[in-house]
Amino acid sequence: MSHPPHTSESLFERAIFGSRWLQAPLYAGLIVAQGIYVWQFFVELWHLLHFTVGHPTGVQDPSTHIMLGVLGLIDVVMIANLLIMVIVGGYETFVSRLNLENHKDQPEWLSHVNAGVLKVKLATALISISSIHLLKTFIEVRSPAFTASNNAVMWQVIIHVVFVLSAIFLAWTDKVMMAGVKALRDEQH
Repeated sequence: MSHPPHTSESLFERAIFGSRWLQAPLYAGLIVAQGIYVWQFFVELWHLLHFTVGHPTGVQDPSTHIMLGVLGLIDVVMIANLLIMVIVGGYETFVSRLNLENHKDQPEWLSHVNAGVLKVKLATALISISSIHLLKTFIEVRSPAFTASNNAVMWQVIIHVVFVLSAIFLAWTDKVMMAGVKALRDEQH
């Protein structure tokens, strides 16, 4: 049932719908954060190059130090990927279409993004980031300079397992919801 175009309810509904644009500055802020991560990547890369070329003395295991540096770079890239998924997917899902249908560089996943798909992708990205942190911790445990307690390592493992279980639950929930939607569509046709 449609309402006359100038009722107070209609104006309120338009205001509610237009309020989605309040999120646009949030996505702009995340773009700035993306720039900070680009800067952080190059700072960490510079430190890694400096360490590698400088032939450090007194370092017990240079290969472990290099591996930790590379894992730090991967960590920055994974967080930057998470930011891109939130910026692009969130904007497309909650604010406005990006109108990229004919753009040659449109990401494949963007063509079928919705809130459920976005949640599963974000959960997977968080698991990947958590995995990198956990791997760094496991490598650092062997180092005499390692300062974290066994309790802190245990909590990292627990948090990682919670991320994994949450992602599995989100994926399962999304699958059940999509099956329900498909069943409703099939029933209507």
